[in-house]
Amino acid sequence: MFSSKEEFKKTFTDRIESKGTEKSLELAHEILWEMTNDWIQESWKRTNQLYEENHEKQLYYISIEFLIGRVLGQNLINLNFYNLVKEGLDELGIELSEIEELEIEPGLGNGGLGRLAACFMDSLASLELPGHGYGLRYRGGLFTQHFVNGNQTEQPTNWIKDKNNVDTRREDLAVDIPYYGEVQLVMGLDGMRTKIENPEWVKAVPYDIPIVGANGGTVNTLRLWQAEVSNRSSSVGKEYAVYERETAHITDRLYPDDSLETGKILRLKQQYLLCSASLQNIISNHKSSLEKLPESIAIQINDTHPALAVPELMRILIDDFSWDWERAWDVTTRTISYTNHTILEEAMEKWDSHLIQSLLPRIFLIIEEIDRRFKESLQNQGKDDETLRKLSIIEDGVIKMAVLAVVGSYRVNGVAKLHTEILKKREMKELNEQFPNKFHNKTNGITHRRWLIKANQELSGLVTEAIGSQWMKEPERLSELHYFSQNQSFLQNFQEIKSLKKEQLIHHLQRDQNIIVDPSSIFDIHIKRFHGYKRQLMNILHIQMLYDRIKRDSTYRPYPRTFFFGGKAAPSYHFAKQVIKMINTVATKVNNDPLARQHLHIVFVENYNVTQAEYLIPAADVSEQISTASKEASGTGNMKFMMNGALTIGTFDGANVEIFEQVGQENAFVFGMRAEQVMDYEKNHSYNPKEIIESDVEIEKLMEELVKGDWTEGKANADFIVGQLLHEGDPYFVLKDLQSYAKAHEKILDAYENPIKWAEMGVENIAASGIFSSDRTIQQYSDDVWHLTKVPSIY
Repeated sequence: MFSSKEEFKKTFTDRIESKGTEKSLELAHEILWEMTNDWIQESWKRTNQLYEENHEKQLYYISIEFLIGRVLGQNLINLNFYNLVKEGLDELGIELSEIEELEIEPGLGNGGLGRLAACFMDSLASLELPGHGYGLRYRGGLFTQHFVNGNQTEQPTNWIKDKNNVDTRREDLAVDIPYYGEVQLVMGLDGMRTKIENPEWVKAVPYDIPIVGANGGTVNTLRLWQAEVSNRSSSVGKEYAVYERETAHITDRLYPDDSLETGKILRLKQQYLLCSASLQNIISNHKSSLEKLPESIAIQINDTHPALAVPELMRILIDDFSWDWERAWDVTTRTISYTNHTILEEAMEKWDSHLIQSLLPRIFLIIEEIDRRFKESLQNQGKDDETLRKLSIIEDGVIKMAVLAVVGSYRVNGVAKLHTEILKKREMKELNEQFPNKFHNKTNGITHRRWLIKANQELSGLVTEAIGSQWMKEPERLSELHYFSQNQSFLQNFQEIKSLKKEQLIHHLQRDQNIIVDPSSIFDIHIKRFHGYKRQLMNILHIQMLYDRIKRDSTYRPYPRTFFFGGKAAPSYHFAKQVIKMINTVATKVNNDPLARQHLHIVFVENYNVTQAEYLIPAADVSEQISTASKEASGTGNMKFMMNGALTIGTFDGANVEIFEQVGQENAFVFGMRAEQVMDYEKNHSYNPKEIIESDVEIEKLMEELVKGDWTEGKANADFIVGQLLHEGDPYFVLKDLQSYAKAHEKILDAYENPIKWAEMGVENIAASGIFSSDRTIQQYSDDVWHLTKVPSIY
């Protein structure tokens, strides 16, 4: 580490000169990466040594996604080096921001699930807790989104370069993973053993990314597995070229299209490679303490994608270490804990038994035995047939991964109070009754180091100037800002920073998409994964209503608003892709209308990712959190906006409920049905969208325009939208909540007319946001679930 700016400048300049090549921004980027990595390596090595010496319990967090965003700038922030480096480079005539822009964001996640995992990694290291991540190294990432005639297209995200500074290959830790083959019993020195004959072997090679905690003292590890050809591949009964291509595909893309069986097999291959490689690696590090494994380690599976960790740990203990079933099951179910992230039936993963039986024959036998023994215990308890059916892991040839995860873990958590209660009382009611002490809540959080200190350095500086710097270590001390919501000087500075962040976003969009935005307009931002329940459709239908009113009512001239959208639809999710197409079509119509354009502007930010979010969130006036009540498990975008002083328009759903509790409904715009109302409609099948249309002239006109295709482009686009709203019964209650949503927007316009009051509300949101730091979430997990002990770093 450098003690002064001058020392940094000298070392940086010396390294530049030593290259003997023409100076360029790319060279500066390379040198800064090298220097940063040098600083990190020392702490990384020291952290691992401390863990070995202290023999403290280790956490292993297994997730199919880690949406880590750009790494260089965040590492400099966490090393407390960012300002020194920025000032030093400024004096050398180099912009640090331009160096950061050269970094391609790793395509390792999609939405909240992956970003949560990244925030958790940051908090574990910052709290000096021994916790590491396991994921997959996707060569092509999720995908890079582009629009062609308003339609989403998907291209690989080519983030892995020849000279890759983000991760380090660990060939020495590679393991082999078997697929297919036949299960055989063989006699060994220690009795009968199970063996897979003639499998298709794939090598999993780990790549390690250092996770730098606050102050740079603790550096944990994110280990990502990449599928490659195995040296044992001679046993593959197919052409080598085919095997090589199929192997590469395993870690090529996040979430391959599983609408066909080939896609389902690929997803299962991904999930098993993640679980098997991770557990083989974990067990190899703890062979000496297998008898006390639950006291030595904790394994957290992030949603059902890693649920195969349950039978895989059983396989390792039984087949590789000759344990009996009871002993292995006792250790497994005291080592693994499970986070549930959804109440949507479609997202509760289920796999056809024949697929797992064919691809993973030994794992299938273990799942069958888990299911048999569990059912036997339930029958002995006198459970009725309906309860047995709901609690079955295997039912009618389908393996229910969420049930497997619950049965095979010692703790199960939801990610917001409302979500957890719905799991316990409805979606997993029978499981909760069977395991009454297993379910608990851990409301999600975000790392304030990324989403305030890094993304909004100007606001961070203002906060520190007002209340001191201790809030960076203890984010709940942001509550001290409540006093400053009445301080006129502070409010003025807050408004100026908001205007600056808007200008920075405008510059970014103009450079990347050639879009010009009115900086004085209300920035209303809706950025998240595209899904029916997140109701981007309701947002764009409301904009159409506003357009119609402006065109027909000469007295209606509302304050200018810019509506920002951002997000990706899964390649096989055709409805979501049609909503994207519709938004772009409506944008073209609205943005090119001379009258409407004075009051409404629609911007769809292409290829939304962490980097885009770091521009959008600090610039937001309004945060759109409008999911159908009871459908959003938590949401974390709501927390990021809140922490940056945006006001939420939202339903009583997910963590919105807790946000409204913290900030007060007077500092937000709440609308729509409650969760119990939605669930009552669903239970009784009593919602009829046609009744809404027939009783509301404005909505009736809107639907007529949709049916005619006035707001869509092509019959297919109109049919998808109208089809869900009418023929499929409006499953996400868009029309039911539409007028309530419109009225909430009217309240937004009224409130914005008083800029001082608006600023006060924004500051109150920041002041109430500290509890939503992922530091709080991780400390709760550590105290209640993992039972970790801090390992203080030695500076």
